[in-house]
Amino acid sequence: MKLPLNDKKFIFLLSAITIVITLEVLSILGINIPMPYAPFIFAAFIFGIGHNVILSGVKSLIKFDFSSINLLMVIAAIGAFYLGEYPEAAVVIVLYVLGERLEDIGIDNSKSALDELVNRAPKTATLKATGESVVIDKIAIGTIIQIKPGELIPLDGKIISGETSVDEAAITGEPIPKDKRAGDNLFAGTLNQYGFVEIETTKLSTDTTFSKIIRLTFEASASKSDTQKFIQKFSTYYTPAIIAMSVLLFLIPVFVLGLDSNHWLQQAIALLVIACPCALVISTPVAIYAAIGNASAKGALVKGGKFIEAMASIKAIALDKTRTITFGNPIVSDVIALKGTSREELLACASGAGILSEHPLSQAIVKTTKQEGFEPHKVENFKSVTGKGAIAKCMVCEDETVYLGKLPFIKEHQHVSNEAEEIVARLSSQGKTSVVVSFGDGVAGIIGLMDEIKPDSANALKEIKALGIEPVMLTGDNQHSAQYIASQVGIEKIFGNLLPEDKSARITELLQQYQNVAMVGDGINDAPALAQSTVGIAMGAAGSDTAIETANIALMNDKLSLIPFLVRLSRATLRQIKLNTVGAILVKVIFIALAFLGHSNLVFAIAADVGVTLVVIFRSLNLMKFENSSEEIGLQKMKLANFPQEKHSHKTKKSDCC
Repeated sequence: MKLPLNDKKFIFLLSAITIVITLEVLSILGINIPMPYAPFIFAAFIFGIGHNVILSGVKSLIKFDFSSINLLMVIAAIGAFYLGEYPEAAVVIVLYVLGERLEDIGIDNSKSALDELVNRAPKTATLKATGESVVIDKIAIGTIIQIKPGELIPLDGKIISGETSVDEAAITGEPIPKDKRAGDNLFAGTLNQYGFVEIETTKLSTDTTFSKIIRLTFEASASKSDTQKFIQKFSTYYTPAIIAMSVLLFLIPVFVLGLDSNHWLQQAIALLVIACPCALVISTPVAIYAAIGNASAKGALVKGGKFIEAMASIKAIALDKTRTITFGNPIVSDVIALKGTSREELLACASGAGILSEHPLSQAIVKTTKQEGFEPHKVENFKSVTGKGAIAKCMVCEDETVYLGKLPFIKEHQHVSNEAEEIVARLSSQGKTSVVVSFGDGVAGIIGLMDEIKPDSANALKEIKALGIEPVMLTGDNQHSAQYIASQVGIEKIFGNLLPEDKSARITELLQQYQNVAMVGDGINDAPALAQSTVGIAMGAAGSDTAIETANIALMNDKLSLIPFLVRLSRATLRQIKLNTVGAILVKVIFIALAFLGHSNLVFAIAADVGVTLVVIFRSLNLMKFENSSEEIGLQKMKLANFPQEKHSHKTKKSDCC
């Protein structure tokens, strides 16, 4: 725990505690401050250090509010003074003040990741029109601003001039910078590393993704977990009960059994001190704040302590396919040339017709053609047939007509062999989409496309299963495609062809079977299912207002591997809260028992109470350093070491025509 050693008040507190404890030790050794000075000296320490505690305790007494912890301390100090144990009275107050200060420091430390977000936020931006620096609150949408290398990006916007590399760790938690050029979006709070860029702002300062993250993260830290609510409610009953027990511990031995009043008053005071629920009250918030701060630093926005707790008890995770397990972008998976057609001929003709189409499948074919070093053929008389395909005249292949599209569309214009139909059926059974290409006579070839699976999906789902959680795929895509993708990443339960309301109904069924179910989706069309689940998790939420606002947890990047990390972090947090609570209660039970047996000691009781509080704080703050598994860390290091990786290109000799 980082202590504020540059804080003069804290240094003064430590100095006062050192003096008081020294005087207490000397008192135990028989060296006392002579009378009548002792009461005044120790009273000065009590009021000088603990005046807020005394004032709060007296106010509670006037209001008959016996649930106040400060009232316990005031009663303990008055009792010790009555017994003439002036050093003990001072120790009670100053160590209690230290405990409270350490609680504040613990919470401040656990909020450090959140405070860092605020400190990172840029306050001004440079206008292109005038070159002056203006407070970002006064900048309207559509304003052109300039950002120099090394500057933080002040507002969300789109690049209109320049190229750069941007560190988006503050938003997504990603350690690797991203290359950005004209047309790309930039987020406020991210770091412009190398290039000079001009951007057109797309959001006001209060509406930027970065501002939403800050606001929602602090709202999350203020949102109490169920355990925290229970402990705080428990302490309101616990404190009056302890006062009543202390009174009985004094009255029964003295007035019923006729035992020594001073000795049993001392035991009653010791009971008040050790029973102070400081460690109990602090056991949950520090752990929750630390976990939320850790998750934020990794790119996961958790909207409250109750969702940290809920993730620990998840038994099943439902996942959308597109943009969750996959990127949602089609890629060419198969190039099957027929009738002696070469790979180059097939791709060049297909992309020549497809380059004029905006359809994602056509664009994927064009992209693959260029990546493999082939030049798309020039075409004319391009015609798109909605929902079927496209027709064009190839200017390279002796003015042959090129037909590109679904199998039924090709059948309308060309003879289709049994072999071609079998290939289409096989690709379909693998969950792939077939684009049939025809030029000349018959089918020249078939291009298979599939949704690209994210590189970390299979490993993340393997970890999820290892955690004892059942993954289930819920997708609007067809069953064949869903089953193929599921087989690649290790999911056994698959439900395809689902509308948004169907996904919500499936979540209801899963809740009945597993009780606690998380739903992972893109946060837009999955909104009903996200709301229905125990914990709704939005993937790739950076820039998506809907996802950030509606999900219980928003992953600011596209990393599915954050989900098993969140489960482990949540389970570790819950374990720590339980250890904190059990440890605090156990120590108190021991000293309460000693008090009832007449063997408690005021100084030891104080030391035990402060000691337990310190242990709870230190152990809870360790959650800020909780990391991914060693296997994940190793994979991340490998990726960093190999970055950037060269993509292999399939190049063959170009020909002049088909």
